[in-house]
Amino acid sequence: MATVARAATTSDAFNAIAEPQRREILVLLRGGERPVTELARDLGMSQPQASKHLRVLREVRLVRVRGAGKQRLYGLDARGLRPVHEWLGGFERFWSGSFDRLDEYVQNLEQARREEPPDGDDQ
Repeated sequence: MATVARAATTSDAFNAIAEPQRREILVLLRGGERPVTELARDLGMSQPQASKHLRVLREVRLVRVRGAGKQRLYGLDARGLRPVHEWLGGFERFWSGSFDRLDEYVQNLEQARREEPPDGDDQ
């Protein structure tokens, strides 16, 4: 079986967010800027591990960093998620249509149930 070369995790947002811990970092950063030590603690990882994930997220422009005194604060830059959002848009339309059809089906079932005679009254 031939092996397919895997793109580097730093090549784009899709590859960067494929890693669960990086997605968790983005979730934490939705609440505002945080230092790497706080992110590492909340994720149960070492500071060097968190720093490596943040470097990847910075390289694909999902995270920005700014100095604040002696520490560096990391913040979410959601603009980098635009390609992911746009790609998912097609699937969102698919699921919306599926849910609309499911809702119509359930309403039809409920209507049919209301129109059925109660049990024991078919004599």
